[in-house]
Amino acid sequence: MDLTKFVWTRHPKDFTITKDKITITTAPHTDLWQRTYYNFRNDNAPVLQMQTDEKYFSFSVKTDFSESKHRFDQCGIVMYLNSENWLKGSVEYENDDFQHLGSVVTVNGYSDWATTEINANIKTIYYRFSRRENDFLIECSYDGVKYSQMRICHIPIANDTISFGIYACSPEDSSFTAVFTDFKMEECKWQAHIGQKPDNI
Repeated sequence: MDLTKFVWTRHPKDFTITKDKITITTAPHTDLWQRTYYNFRNDNAPVLQMQTDEKYFSFSVKTDFSESKHRFDQCGIVMYLNSENWLKGSVEYENDDFQHLGSVVTVNGYSDWATTEINANIKTIYYRFSRRENDFLIECSYDGVKYSQMRICHIPIANDTISFGIYACSPEDSSFTAVFTDFKMEECKWQAHIGQKPDNI
């Protein structure tokens, strides 16, 4: 992928971009979240994305979060359309025993959060983000070969051109450097559904 096509929505504390690697150093108190349960709105995480109007594709990247050390330190993939409509997939540091591997989908200004606990010793994860019109799939992999489904969702406003890419942030009083490599753009790996036929409306 041509990493020069990626554009910052918000700049991080520090960053580097080379031919095949991006690093992002987070600033404290940066996050993406809207309203639900916590009743606060955070919309200041650094986001680096490219645009496309392609309706069927898959984007994958390897994340290295070896330096994460404080609760909620996180990095991963993102599709940030505007402050009230976006999705992200990441690992969030929790403590020395476990982390949260999960996703957040935000529609019309309300976020949800779906997670599972993984061992704190895991320090790299591959993500794959796939689009089929305005339906989206987030997957994860430990080896970049075998991917497992994390989330399927529908974003109503994602009809034409979308922005997608990577992000990293530290919601509490922390900072760490996330490393992104193995960027890949491919034909859609998310195959058309061949089970139950759609209802006729």
